[in-house]
Amino acid sequence: MRHSPPRGANSAPSQRPLADTRAPDEGDGVDTSPGISDSIAKTTCYMCACRCGIDVHIKDGKVRYINGNKDHPVNRGVICGKGSSGIMQHYSPARLKKPLLRTGPRGSGAFREIEWEEAFSIATERLSAVRRTDPKKLAFFTGRDQSQSLTGWWASQFGTPNFAAHGGFCSVNMAAGGLYSIGGSFWEFGEPDWDNTRYFMLFGVAEDHDSNPIKIGLGKLKARGAKVVSINPCRTGYNAIADDWIGIRPGTDGLFVFALIHELLKAGRVDLDYLLRYTNAHVLVVQEPGASDDGLFVRDADGNPLAWDRVAKTAVKATDTEAKPALTGSFEVGGRRCTPVFQLIADRYLDDSYAPDAVAERCGIATDRIRRIAAELAHVAFEQAIELPVAWTDWAGRRHETIKGRPVSMHAMRGISAHSNGFHSCRAIHLLQVLLGTVDVPGGFRFKPPYPRSAPPGPKPAGKTVKPMTPLDGMPLGFVCGPDDLLVDEDGTPTRIDKAYSWDAPLAAHGLMHTVIRNAWAGDPYKIDTLMMYMSNMAWNSSMNTVETMRMLTDHDEAGNYKIPFIIYSDAYYSETVPFADLVLPDTTYLERHDCISLLDRPISHADGPGDAIRHPVVEPDRDVRPFQSVLIELGARLRLPGFVDEDGSARYADYADYIVNHERTPGIGPLAGWRGKDGTSIGKGEANPDQLQRYIDNGGFWHHDFAQDQRYYKMANRSYLDFAVQMGFIPKAEPIIFQLYSEPLQRFRLAARGYGRVQPPEAERQRIETYMDPLPFWYMPFEEAVVDLEKYPLHALTQRPMHMYHSWGSQNAWLRQITSQNRLFVHHRTAAGLGLVDDDWVWIESINGRVKGQIKLVDGVNESTVWTWNAIGKRRGSWGLKDDAAESNRGFLLNHIIGDQTSADAQGKRYSNSDPVTGQAAWFDLRVRIVKCADEEAGFTEPQFERFSQPPHFEPSLDRLSFGAEFRRAREAAE
Repeated sequence: MRHSPPRGANSAPSQRPLADTRAPDEGDGVDTSPGISDSIAKTTCYMCACRCGIDVHIKDGKVRYINGNKDHPVNRGVICGKGSSGIMQHYSPARLKKPLLRTGPRGSGAFREIEWEEAFSIATERLSAVRRTDPKKLAFFTGRDQSQSLTGWWASQFGTPNFAAHGGFCSVNMAAGGLYSIGGSFWEFGEPDWDNTRYFMLFGVAEDHDSNPIKIGLGKLKARGAKVVSINPCRTGYNAIADDWIGIRPGTDGLFVFALIHELLKAGRVDLDYLLRYTNAHVLVVQEPGASDDGLFVRDADGNPLAWDRVAKTAVKATDTEAKPALTGSFEVGGRRCTPVFQLIADRYLDDSYAPDAVAERCGIATDRIRRIAAELAHVAFEQAIELPVAWTDWAGRRHETIKGRPVSMHAMRGISAHSNGFHSCRAIHLLQVLLGTVDVPGGFRFKPPYPRSAPPGPKPAGKTVKPMTPLDGMPLGFVCGPDDLLVDEDGTPTRIDKAYSWDAPLAAHGLMHTVIRNAWAGDPYKIDTLMMYMSNMAWNSSMNTVETMRMLTDHDEAGNYKIPFIIYSDAYYSETVPFADLVLPDTTYLERHDCISLLDRPISHADGPGDAIRHPVVEPDRDVRPFQSVLIELGARLRLPGFVDEDGSARYADYADYIVNHERTPGIGPLAGWRGKDGTSIGKGEANPDQLQRYIDNGGFWHHDFAQDQRYYKMANRSYLDFAVQMGFIPKAEPIIFQLYSEPLQRFRLAARGYGRVQPPEAERQRIETYMDPLPFWYMPFEEAVVDLEKYPLHALTQRPMHMYHSWGSQNAWLRQITSQNRLFVHHRTAAGLGLVDDDWVWIESINGRVKGQIKLVDGVNESTVWTWNAIGKRRGSWGLKDDAAESNRGFLLNHIIGDQTSADAQGKRYSNSDPVTGQAAWFDLRVRIVKCADEEAGFTEPQFERFSQPPHFEPSLDRLSFGAEFRRAREAAE
């Protein structure tokens, strides 16, 4: 079937701006479109990570109203409850007002206000001493900020390898699973082809991430009659409107996907031509057990992977476009037995252990239902293939008169990622997509620029050598290709405090922020001096085992000193983590500062073109606070970090806005891609443009480039796109990006475990590396589930974030709190009946790590062996500007209290972080629990409870009623 090319993402005429937005005069004297503002500032929302465009209406210097920017490429004017309630975030009573220095015990909340100069002096003196002696004794970790290209570069120039952001406890499995397989990933690096998809599968997707684009996209699918299939233990939001909800058992998604692959292979319903053109399915793999190259690719003298030409009966370069490669069989090349990757795939997944009959009970999905979904996938992919009348040229110069596609697309998120088997489950989903031929084709999953990149992309993580007063030789985070790239010493001891890029977590692309506090407290692998954190609630909902975490933050050594000697923390609000800091650097709200949503980090691209955006101050702070990014730049100058000072020692950048415009990561490439060059006519590369920020502001706070029609698909092999990507600096060369169904970097680790290579794991780690660094994805039982007594703890326990809240930010927001101020434990009514529970009962939720008390709500839309709740609703008294009797502190609860941050001890007595063994991703969703009804006298309030925090100086008392807008109404009525 042939289709006209799509207009572009989210470009329906109904979503375009009206020429005149005022309602017509109806002659009844009622003004239905009153003027509500003196001016409108266009910027970028920060109420979640979606990064929608917003119009902020300003009245008398204050925020009056927020609505969506109809011209913005992310949301096209759509705005959610979070975005519109940004007013209450901005004016939150929890906002910090001035730098704070601890005066009482850590964790008490006792501070005195200090001036910024004193704060800078304290931080500079402390950090200078660290840098002069051992830079790695600074651990610098940031939360869900959107300035990681700056913060990572700052850490690199300081000389510490101990930097990471929140991805390690959020979605690194999702990122690494995709980047090591197809050179891209779900969510920020890719999206479904909403305009052409006919069969859409969501795996583990809650409603808080990327919500507006997904809602817009789902609206398109529903309007066209496309089928939506959701795989999620909980039926909320997107899953509630799915045509087919599959309430899978947590942690078995990979097993379900392998059963689908089994059925497709068995039926011969895979796209062989796609596999030969765009993947390594035909590459030969050495099959010599016991040899040092077993499992590696067969290569020629120049290192090129080889394939077997089934016609010429000889080995040829795998990229030889004239060859006729074999996908199956066994061959001999240079005296070595070898077989194509696809043969290994068939051998593994056609095994009966992956058949629907074998996995159905474990997944909680009926056998015939698995077979039906596999048949539906095959039918849509192969019987409803589509073709766009657009000519394009591939990397080898071959011209194609049309763009062909298979209208099956998939999207996955944290529900897959947050398991100890999540990396391989994520890879399994990409394998399924590629076997169907649905990656970056019409109707399939599509890359967002700057992706795709090579799989894995570069660069490698820096930090092997750490010297005083010396920057690292690269960025702290990166992608390893084998044991030689690990950050370990000669004994195998990790170089980083979080043990990222060590034998514990070899492919830790985002670091392991969730391990930092425990490791720093234990001095494992070494002691640190200063822990500096930004915008991450690590003493509460961003940590596992919170009771232990708070103890570690306050624990003393034998000499009476804190085991973590000094903590610098920056946040805009008085969260549960602020009271544990020694020095508090108060941040602004997102409406009071500059931010850069950069192609160097996580941009706002969509599949039809790259884009980036800014935030800029739309109102002035009414407190003595400063943007953390500008604070960091000033600290860099005071510390005289290379790149932050000029040759004469003067500060190179006045503030973050100056940095955004004038910083160059490589010649001509800076944080923003739009309006580069002295005259602002260049994109991607060009000299700094002093007017660049104003050009962004004039354009609504964003820049976006539309691809030509022939650049939009097959980006991994499209010559026009690859040439553009080189011009923009996305990739170094216009070469094809080969999907890695079989990951040779993982096999290199297995060979090291077998005793080959210069860098080998300690003896105790060899079996773990051999098992989990499998070059083909596989399924294994989540770690906690494998060791707990499943009869004693029969239930899975999960958390999700509601669509109207994000992390712990939203549950301080007066408007959003009216929707949800108490979380319940959602229990299937049949499960509850079997336990003698009824609606509204108070229960103890018990795990091997402890117990927490909350109230239940009976539902039908949940897997019967699973209970779940909303995350981050429960709050500690004295935090977030809430009153002591707030429901969040008295009836809300936090499952984090009973999630262990370590695994059970292995045979050698070693305990690892409760994480995926490949990437270090925090395994939040492996929790097993039992629920027990409370005694009558225990009902009515949550536990555990903690001592109330003291309030900072000049903190406004919590109000009985927090309202907004009355002053504007009074002013309007007075004017009338």
